Amino acid sequence: MFGSQTRQATQVSSSARDEAKEGKPADVAEKKQLKPTEPVWKTTEPLRSVAPPSPAPEAEPQANSRETAADVRTLIIGPGVSVKGEITSCNRLIVEGKIEAKLADCPNVIIKQGGVFNGESTTQDADIQGCFAGNLVVRGRLLVRATGTVGGKIAYGEIEIERGGQISGEISDHTDEAVSHLKPV
Repeated sequence: MFGSQTRQATQVSSSARDEAKEGKPADVAEKKQLKPTEPVWKTTEPLRSVAPPSPAPEAEPQANSRETAADVRTLIIGPGVSVKGEITSCNRLIVEGKIEAKLADCPNVIIKQGGVFNGESTTQDADIQGCFAGNLVVRGRLLVRATGTVGGKIAYGEIEIERGGQISGEISDHTDEAVSHLKPV
């Protein structure tokens, strides 16, 4: 099978190489027959010059960019995930699993349906579709959805409870006195 196949390679003479370096076409080429067992890389073809890839232009930041600083600092506790500890630096917390934590100064807390938060939280806005139990301070708007349950010591700036939403415990509107004894340390 290999004996009947032959491969051809071009061998460029030294004068043709010199002409190619000077920018002249290398149309003076001699054909060389390779043996079937001889690798192709043993040919004396000149190497082709490959231009380096041009650098990609840097993306310019856009004012209307979808990715903002708030998106960069989003913590998502996915379904089936359990977390325990203290969270000190996030702009948005989305809970779909279980979390037992102390959360300080996170502007947006979202507890999805099926999500459970046990502990303390100080936030600007909270959207509760799941279950929150503990100390909750919401400086802005507390929204308890139809599937949401909030229990414990709760202080809020404004509140909205959808039909079916449940809230229980020590509840007060957001004043400095009300918040001072609820604030997580």
